[in-house]
Amino acid sequence: MTTTLAPGTDRASRPTGIPGPSPRGRKPRPVGGLVGSVALWAYAVGALVPLVLMVLNSFRTTADLYNKPLSMPWPPSVDSYKVAWTEGHFGDYFLNSLLVTVGAVVLSTAVSTMAAYALARTRSRIFSVLESVFVSGLMLPIHLAILPVFYLLDGMRLVDSRFGLMLVYAAAGVPFSVFVLTTFFRQLPPELEEAATIDGANTWQTFVRIMVPLVKPAVATVVVFRFVPIWNDFLFPLVLLRSREKYTVPVGLTSFFGEYSTNWSALFAGLVIATVPLILLFLVATKQIVAGLTAGMSK
Repeated sequence: MTTTLAPGTDRASRPTGIPGPSPRGRKPRPVGGLVGSVALWAYAVGALVPLVLMVLNSFRTTADLYNKPLSMPWPPSVDSYKVAWTEGHFGDYFLNSLLVTVGAVVLSTAVSTMAAYALARTRSRIFSVLESVFVSGLMLPIHLAILPVFYLLDGMRLVDSRFGLMLVYAAAGVPFSVFVLTTFFRQLPPELEEAATIDGANTWQTFVRIMVPLVKPAVATVVVFRFVPIWNDFLFPLVLLRSREKYTVPVGLTSFFGEYSTNWSALFAGLVIATVPLILLFLVATKQIVAGLTAGMSK
């Protein structure tokens, strides 16, 4: 039986036992959460301002940058992009960076995935020592070994070689990749491999068809975290490459700096072109990166 209140009946005259309307207002937000949100938005704006200025200045001429440094690019000009791509040989630099970076990431990820699977699924003293060796590689920045790396490549006749630079980057990324992927492989239940064995799959088939697809978020995380520093690295291409036609993007950007003048508009255009692959990579792999970074946080 439902009791209906007459129109105009106030809360005080409500019969006992009839629940009142539930409050629809939201709970007040904690002060700490509000401060954190403001700080994050402030950081985001501060990080985007240089990128916006870089894009805007790439559509202006160098003379305009000197005369009116804070004005808007109107009318916009794409001459700086033409100069960067043709006269600055930026097309060659971009292709070199793409070949070296993609090759190094693919080689490093392939080797690290196989090594991480073996370390995660084998319990022995030897493999424990090998895992410690891999992890110890995280303690030594690769740039500190620039001199022995140079002598090693010189003895192998790989100085001034894009393939030699690719091998250096691939080897430098193995410790981090093995450390991340080993953790993910250990989270997978061994019953999956037992079921695959019962179905007639060998070790390689189990690894390629079952285990690797299950750690795709971790692989995507490793790819992004290795792609960005290799693409932006300046020291190793400067030291290991001698020919201009083999330079990568960071070294090629120095061609816009002269002894007495600098082509700022072409430099900004080159920076925009160099940033586009990184933005596209993050847009494509964002979902996998978030899944890889938050794996294991929820049951």
